[in-house]
Amino acid sequence: MIEVGIIGGAGYTAGELIRLLVHHSKVNINFVYSTSNAGNKISFVHQDLIGTTNMSFTDTINAKVDLVFLCLGHGNSKAFLTENKFSAKTKIIDLSNDFRLKNDQEFDNLSFVYGLPELQKEAIQKAQNIANPGCFATALQLALLPLAQHGLLHNDVHINAVTGATGAGTSLSKTTHFTWRDNNFSYYKPFTHQHLGEIHQTMQQLQNGFDAEIHFMPNRGNFSRGIFATLYTTFEGSLEEAEILYNSFYKDTAFTFVSDHQVHLKQVVNTNKCLLHLHKHENKLLITSSIDNLLKGASGQAIQNMNLMFGFEEAEGLQLKATFF
Repeated sequence: MIEVGIIGGAGYTAGELIRLLVHHSKVNINFVYSTSNAGNKISFVHQDLIGTTNMSFTDTINAKVDLVFLCLGHGNSKAFLTENKFSAKTKIIDLSNDFRLKNDQEFDNLSFVYGLPELQKEAIQKAQNIANPGCFATALQLALLPLAQHGLLHNDVHINAVTGATGAGTSLSKTTHFTWRDNNFSYYKPFTHQHLGEIHQTMQQLQNGFDAEIHFMPNRGNFSRGIFATLYTTFEGSLEEAEILYNSFYKDTAFTFVSDHQVHLKQVVNTNKCLLHLHKHENKLLITSSIDNLLKGASGQAIQNMNLMFGFEEAEGLQLKATFF
């Protein structure tokens, strides 16, 4: 049994962590830190947890826990770790973008490993600290890894992807209000989304000399959770050859699956799965990738990384079922 702490406990990703970890057989939640809610019951904010936990938020940390999850806004994890020190034995999983790029992975005597299990499972198992991948970055990298591994990304990659409202976090803005989001659809950050850095880094790690353009158009959907992405690029082989590449790459993975049929959001929402589907049109390969942005794109993947770091079964605590109706 390990003792874990959660920093930034009032947000969506922290809520998902609590929901999963209260049922994890190898974990005890030692504290949930939130300065804005200190003293309040956790179920006051995460109201579905009424009857599940009687814990309250705290504004103090236990520096000796085995693991701490950082669920802070982008740019805030470095500041928090500068002001708050944990024991040498404490492992860290950061869910922000502060440590995902190589130039940021050494910080204040801490070293972070990029935590995409399908890419570097062995490194995660040995790691002291993990930079959890971004939600879009997870869905898009899983769609491209088999091509990059075989050096087949020779031409530009075109991506159109839509995410649910929870991808914007709990802070209100013009584009997160119900009256704006409902029955609406829009793009944002065209060609410049912050997750592109992670994606380029991984493609260059797998495919030496990768220099193709990744044209990424992120969209806001009028649903709460999930990411549905379509990607296409040039591929001279047959559909059957592509399917062999993808099935071989993912044959031993715990949560990523290649489907013979078109995929859709209801198959993955409330699960830690990524579902992929391939379609060939002339010399173009279309890859569809679908995940739950809060689970495989954030908290579920963080627990998957925790399981690997501590030698637990990779799927422990993540046997979740999609809500289909």
